Amino acid sequence: MNITFFETAFKQIKNSIHHTPVLSNAYINKLVDGEIYFKCENFQKTGSFKIRGAGNAVFSLSDAQVARGVITHSSGNHGAALAQAAAWRGCKCYVVTPDMSPEIKKKALHYYGAEVTYSDVTLTSRIAETEKIIEKTGATFIHPYDNDTVIAGAGTVALELLREVPDLDCIMAPVGGGGGMSGTAMVAKALKSNIKAYGGEPELADDAWRSFTSGKLHGQLPARTIADGLRTALSERTFNYIQQYVDDILRVSDAQIIAAMRMIWERMKIIVETSSATPFAAILANKERFKGKKTGVIITGGNVDLDNLPWMEAS
Repeated sequence: MNITFFETAFKQIKNSIHHTPVLSNAYINKLVDGEIYFKCENFQKTGSFKIRGAGNAVFSLSDAQVARGVITHSSGNHGAALAQAAAWRGCKCYVVTPDMSPEIKKKALHYYGAEVTYSDVTLTSRIAETEKIIEKTGATFIHPYDNDTVIAGAGTVALELLREVPDLDCIMAPVGGGGGMSGTAMVAKALKSNIKAYGGEPELADDAWRSFTSGKLHGQLPARTIADGLRTALSERTFNYIQQYVDDILRVSDAQIIAAMRMIWERMKIIVETSSATPFAAILANKERFKGKKTGVIITGGNVDLDNLPWMEAS
């Protein structure tokens, strides 16, 4: 995909989404000894960047496809985004989600009008339930990340960020299924060839790191990390993109993710979820790599269960 693909996606969705702010913090900059620019998709519609990819995908469907509805499997954010995008086009939306997804994400699915089916946490279970519904309804499947139209929409976050802060040295995003990371890296490299694109990933869900370092695609690990949005695995598509465009993937512990999330809450006064804090945790764990650099960080979402904050669970 070239930059035109992402610019076309942006034109298609820009009137339906928020242009989210880019924030920085003096305390954090001093701590890192560099400049960190947070692109805050926690302020985006549906509370995450996922509305960009879902919106672009749904707006790209034919009327005949819309008439049959859309379907996806999702831990929450993509499902809510797809339901909202489906509502914009007046079509039915089915979502298969793990029964252990955070309550706030389950509630959002219903709020945005999805017809929800619960599955086990494994990708195999999600896919099996999804296939049953497709066979019954004929709905069009919109994959959370293994879809170029979704990836193009996701990449518009980086497009906005680099238009606002064009002299970034590095750009970072979380790595789960790899759609957001793929779009981020491709846009960044197209606009600035010498920029470094890094992914942040939990040690307890490090299939992307293992795939990246070995050159061979690895499957999903058991869902143990606190970063619920990153519990999935790369697809062949996103693995290939990450191999081509990402410079490195940095792993962090759940304890480091929680500490980074708490620092953002305390110092920046904004709500971000664990998955969103993962790239910043990687910066804190690798300060020398980012010292003296201008680094953009994609805050992918802010959908948090306030009754179950991670530092409460860890205490």
